[in-house]
Amino acid sequence: MDTITIPMTDLSSNTALLRLMTWLSPAFPVGAFSYSHGVERAVHNGLIHDKTSLQNWLSDLLHHGSIWNDAVLFTASWQEVARDGDYERISALGEAMAGSKERHMETMLQGSAFLQAIAHWDAGSSEPVHEIPYPVAVAIIAARNGVGLEAGLAAFLHAVMSNLIQGAVRLIPLGQSHGVALMAAFEKPIIAVAQHAAVSSLDDLGSAAIQSDIMAMQHETQYSRIFRS
Repeated sequence: MDTITIPMTDLSSNTALLRLMTWLSPAFPVGAFSYSHGVERAVHNGLIHDKTSLQNWLSDLLHHGSIWNDAVLFTASWQEVARDGDYERISALGEAMAGSKERHMETMLQGSAFLQAIAHWDAGSSEPVHEIPYPVAVAIIAARNGVGLEAGLAAFLHAVMSNLIQGAVRLIPLGQSHGVALMAAFEKPIIAVAQHAAVSSLDDLGSAAIQSDIMAMQHETQYSRIFRS
């Protein structure tokens, strides 16, 4: 009888995977579900009205807008922590890049909530919880817990895109099947952007998604709305 060889399980990679799944789960208490990143205003104005227009809007954010910038900030923060450097200047830069009042609230409050909720994993840290951009916060914890840069980036980008898609499913509205189809369609772009951002530097920061910034600003004074941004 042939002997069946069972391959050894890489416990460290499995632990990292479980942590990412927990930290970036919709149930993790950062309040991500309450932010639309200006998408609600874009739907209100008719700029996003179906699956295709939503896909184009999010693709621009991922490749040329605020989500790309968050990926660059994530990389810089992860690298600073990995070499025991100071990430405070990156945090300050990320805060300064928030283009509107509620975009600032979105990234800073989520970052602070993430650091507060992560105390069970951030062993040995005695730092007080303070306002910090969300991508910087996730990157810091990922680096401290041995999560690889590309894996952390891909998981972070996936969580951000998933949250915006789920918000748009309710706003347009779209069927859940359309939302799932979009997540499937964004798999390769997310991986590609994560790989690109993993070798980026702060010199690669920049956004051409001006319309998204305008929508975020206009959303602040929208009479009736569901989301905070």
